[in-house]
Amino acid sequence: MIKKLSFIVFITSLFFGFSQNVKLSNFSQISIITSGPGDNLYEKFGHTAIRIKDPVLNLDLLYNYGIFDFNDPNFYVNFVKGFMKYKLARYPFHYSLKSANQDERWVKEQVLNLTVDERNAFFMFLEINAQPKNASYFYDPFFDNCATRPKDIIKKEVLKNKIIFNDSILKTPKSLRTLMNEKIHPNTWGSFGINLALGSRLDKISSIEEYMYLPEYLYTIFSSSKINKEGKELPLISKTNELLKFEPKLPKSDVLSPFLIFSLLLVLTCLITFFDIKRNKRTKALDFSIFFISGLLGVLIVFLWFFTNHSTAPNNFNFLWALAPNLVIAFVMLKSSFNNWVKYYLIVLLLFLIVIPVISLIGIQKFTYPFYPILLLISIRYLYLIKWYIK
Repeated sequence: MIKKLSFIVFITSLFFGFSQNVKLSNFSQISIITSGPGDNLYEKFGHTAIRIKDPVLNLDLLYNYGIFDFNDPNFYVNFVKGFMKYKLARYPFHYSLKSANQDERWVKEQVLNLTVDERNAFFMFLEINAQPKNASYFYDPFFDNCATRPKDIIKKEVLKNKIIFNDSILKTPKSLRTLMNEKIHPNTWGSFGINLALGSRLDKISSIEEYMYLPEYLYTIFSSSKINKEGKELPLISKTNELLKFEPKLPKSDVLSPFLIFSLLLVLTCLITFFDIKRNKRTKALDFSIFFISGLLGVLIVFLWFFTNHSTAPNNFNFLWALAPNLVIAFVMLKSSFNNWVKYYLIVLLLFLIVIPVISLIGIQKFTYPFYPILLLISIRYLYLIKWYIK
């Protein structure tokens, strides 16, 4: 669904000025277009866009809030800092359908049950937003994205809070992290990186509107939602069409998955530690690597927590095992003997590791299973280092 920005801007420019004084006819319709997951990491959640079709005006446009540009010279810097700009772009609907067909992604359409006045208000709102001066917005993957934008427009701008979301379909309360891990397999490097970088805000139970940051949940909730008009409850969706039919792309584990790699490292650490005990020696390279890597990750967590705009990066309990000071301690591990304070530092680190399963169990912050070989690996080595110190 996502096109290169330069192409979209070109296509969009062909249409600007067309609709300034145009009104939709009685035969027009506005639809929510939902696409299934794609192969790339940023496509795993699916996609939502808005279609406006009017046979009288020979109009069939897609309004897409999911446009970004990999070629932007500041793209990766802004991504890390949490100031990633997305854009609303409009272009002929058939381009999006062709793209989804090439990618073998299913596409479904939900025609909104709106009056012609509501459709025109929706149309004008999108037209104003699609102008270059208004098109950009700061993207948030959980609270301001391609799915939340259409939902908010319909609720606040078009129906003026007359929409009634049906929460009876949500059988089991879920957190944003649980919902995310449904779409990205927990045993992938993409999932591992996201779960490492984001904090405990993801683990609060989601409201029904927070579910709708995912396109498929938006589709499901919209299908049974109502509009309250003059005391009557009317269906929000008047018609549903299946535009492209493909088998859903289910999330899969990576072949060289985090759990596999970390389990192998755990076995290697156990073997090295076993031979260290037998030889009454300490493998400094292993200790340096553990502290240096965990320290680097700790610096990343601190940076994301305190120095970026990511709404879900603060309060990240991964700092309990990935501590920034470990980056300094790594060089202490290259010495043959430790100062007295290092022993107490190691004991504190071990206590932190004991706290992690408790935090996960009671739901303050969940740790997916690929993390546990790392935690066990580190625990084993910390225990050995404490024993080495007091021998």
